Amino acid sequence: MSMLAYDGTAMLGRQLLRMRNNPGLLILTQTMPVSMLLFFGYVFGSALAMPGEAYRSFLVPGLLVATAAGGVMTGMFQAAQDTHRGVANRLRTLPMSRVAVPLGQAAADVVVTAAGTVPFLLVGLAVGWRVEGGPLRAAGALGLLLLFRFACTWAGMYLGLLTRNEEAAGQLGGATFLLPLLSSAYIPAGGLPGWLRTVAEWNPISAVATALRDLFGNAPVPDGAAWPVAHPVAGSLLWCAVLLGVFVPLAVRRYAHGER
Repeated sequence: MSMLAYDGTAMLGRQLLRMRNNPGLLILTQTMPVSMLLFFGYVFGSALAMPGEAYRSFLVPGLLVATAAGGVMTGMFQAAQDTHRGVANRLRTLPMSRVAVPLGQAAADVVVTAAGTVPFLLVGLAVGWRVEGGPLRAAGALGLLLLFRFACTWAGMYLGLLTRNEEAAGQLGGATFLLPLLSSAYIPAGGLPGWLRTVAEWNPISAVATALRDLFGNAPVPDGAAWPVAHPVAGSLLWCAVLLGVFVPLAVRRYAHGER
């Protein structure tokens, strides 16, 4: 365990240094959620049944979760890049834990996400979003958000190790933009057609977005929703457990065995 902690910390430092040396990508990933909040909040908000600050309060948790789901894309691209450029093969020859490299990448991604959440929430406060559920519930919401990002990053890393090509990973990662659109991240799922509402409510993003709205006190849990949305905190934790239970062993095994 001490070896894993030491190696994982070293890989965490490597990933943070890697992100620091690519400031353009870092700035883009941090400013995009703010841009979407301003655009959606003031353009879409005027056309929905909950205009103005009510919609922006609804939107802030949804955008937080949509950004967290972007861990699939970033994890996929970075893992594919390391594999395509031979970095993964060089790391694999070192006397270190096979879990350390993917664990360090996932942990670094969570650290960057946590740091990027601060300016986004400040902009949210500026446009009318407020925490109505108390500090402990708000802390629980942020913890759940980072757990979901951690789980999504593991899923992305496994897919990146499968593709082994950064161009293919970039193209496939772009498709993850559709995931928040098929959820209640941006609009309430209750107004969707029957089959599409079912798809949206069983989307993990919907459960986590509903949990954050409930914990922040921004919107009540909708009536008559599917189980993960009707019990959003439990549903979110279950989705995170499923993602981690499936993709952590798959990613570690794939990394340890390389292309075999």
